[in-house]
Amino acid sequence: MTERHKDRPWLMRTYAGHSTAEASNELYRRNLAKGQTGLSVAFDLPTQTGYDSDHVLARGEVGRVGVPVAHLGDMRRLFQDIPLEQMNTSMTINATAMWLLALYQVVAEEQGADLTKLQGTTQNDIVKEYLSRGTHVFPPGPSLRLTTDMIAYTVSHLPKWNPINICSYHLQEAGATPVQEIAYAMSTAIAVLDAVRDSGQVPQERMGDVVGRISFFVNAGVRFVEEMCKMRAFGRIWDRVTRERYGIENPKHRRFRYGVQVNSLGLTEAQPENNVQRIVLEMLAVTLSKDARARAVQLPAWNEALGLPRPWDQQWSLRIQQVLAHESDLLEYEDLFEGSKVVEAKVDELVEAAFAEIERIQEMGGAMAAVESGYLKSQLVASHAERRARIESGEEKIIGVNAFEGTEPNPLTADLDTAIQTVDPAVEARVIASLQSWRDTRYQPPFNHPRPCKALEKLKEAARGTGNLMEATLECARAGATTGEWAGALREVFGEFRAPTGVSSAPVAVTAEEGSALSQVRRKVELTAKEMEVGKLRFLVGKPGLDGHSNGAEQIAVRARDAGFEVVYQGIRLTPEQIVDAALAEDVHAVGLSILSGSHAQLVPDVLERLRVAGATDIPVIAGGIIPNGDAEELRAAGVAAVFTPKDFDITGIIGRIVDEIRYANKLDPLEVPA
Repeated sequence: MTERHKDRPWLMRTYAGHSTAEASNELYRRNLAKGQTGLSVAFDLPTQTGYDSDHVLARGEVGRVGVPVAHLGDMRRLFQDIPLEQMNTSMTINATAMWLLALYQVVAEEQGADLTKLQGTTQNDIVKEYLSRGTHVFPPGPSLRLTTDMIAYTVSHLPKWNPINICSYHLQEAGATPVQEIAYAMSTAIAVLDAVRDSGQVPQERMGDVVGRISFFVNAGVRFVEEMCKMRAFGRIWDRVTRERYGIENPKHRRFRYGVQVNSLGLTEAQPENNVQRIVLEMLAVTLSKDARARAVQLPAWNEALGLPRPWDQQWSLRIQQVLAHESDLLEYEDLFEGSKVVEAKVDELVEAAFAEIERIQEMGGAMAAVESGYLKSQLVASHAERRARIESGEEKIIGVNAFEGTEPNPLTADLDTAIQTVDPAVEARVIASLQSWRDTRYQPPFNHPRPCKALEKLKEAARGTGNLMEATLECARAGATTGEWAGALREVFGEFRAPTGVSSAPVAVTAEEGSALSQVRRKVELTAKEMEVGKLRFLVGKPGLDGHSNGAEQIAVRARDAGFEVVYQGIRLTPEQIVDAALAEDVHAVGLSILSGSHAQLVPDVLERLRVAGATDIPVIAGGIIPNGDAEELRAAGVAAVFTPKDFDITGIIGRIVDEIRYANKLDPLEVPA
């Protein structure tokens, strides 16, 4: 048998980070020892949105979905005994990307690293934050400037670093079709490259270096043939855009470089063991085709829809990759799909449709203008609503959810409390105490940092001008400034941005035909409003805390609107106080709270208590999100009227339940609406 050449496997990462820098450091070192070949850092929401751990909005969010990094001391502890010069580190950070890269660089300098050897990626894609993930801070203009400045800085000082990782991943999570995913990601890339070219910071002859350092972060769903074709289409479009629009002649610079996290949105709480085969199929979509193979892959864990995965669950996902790369013969062959008529036809179709949508966005003034006008968001909300409607009608089958629901008892989840990892609530207090101690002692030995106020003033001065902000940011990092201080200084100059929600302009996804489930709920809404002698039932959908994953909340808001409610939805990132103030001011009949970050245990009872103090106990509070069973029981005991989790996919049914809770709270008899 002739010896076949075997390709090198892709980078294998696990997205990880939680509770504290020390705990995360231990986890990283353990994962590296198991054969992981790169680090992928998850930051907590306060860090992602530019707040210190003791800010009012950070309550309940500290260390929940990632690691809190408030200053240089935290970054040192996070990478203790990990030589950064030898690492390939991906940091999922966007609005505060410049700040986290500055902290990383300073720690590398302290380790004596050669900065030209630092390898890794800062996500740094703000457009998808406005559209789907919700950790934006500043308006589009200043946000694009921060991105541009980072790209210009890294090309000169950190030549192996990927300064931006354009993320279509979260667009698919927010409902994007393959065409929308390609078109919106490419439109973001065009906006960024235009801004770098027009800033004058990079000479034309170095634009190839800029293009060559741009990477993408893509989602792979379970329709794996279509997803594989999507990746081939992405590569083809990128090659054409970079050649024709930016004159990049070197094919190496034009290569489409991408990493993947396969789809977490499709992971189910019902029969979660099915998630393993979903993850495998999704991984095949981005590894089977040599000409469109991912450069780095990270897989979610089978139990992510239940809560925070444990180290063992993450190891299982890493082993899935290792079996494919090292046991199978996949890496021994050339591209398996070259010359396939089926694949070529699908790729051509995707390329043509994506270019048409890119053109439409360019005519609007580009990606940033399409964000500000609300066009992109309303398109995604509409696509997502259509997908949800297909699932509810049974047209789109999800095994264990709306098809083949009967199941044997699951030994993996027999004890749900041990099937996921929980974050100790005491962590928040410890992190806050450590932060206060840093603020009090940063000027003293052993740190001897200069006082940060001078550095922060310099940052504000630079922000008011037009120069590159990276040097001023590095100075703040070296001065021991905190995440909240750095972002606060820029908030003073740039202001903040509340992104369009896309709810009011979303079209009706489910029609209320006579006899349909929605028509029955509409009838219940009308009869209840009549009995209560109000024109319309009013429903407030609230997103307390820093969790910006608003897809679920938007779908509830749109369906409630279609069922005849007047909906109050002010978007993400509100304090319990603001939510209660809005509920009272708008005189609502029910409040729905959506939280996916795990901060429900603190924030939902806070809303209940504030309503009680205001004498508004007749307003039922409904909670939704990734809420473990034990927590759901505690919330109900605290007075929550109903708790919904990802397994409750029937949105129309949920709206019907909300009407029932309004009737119960207002001492009206249960209403049976005949089918």
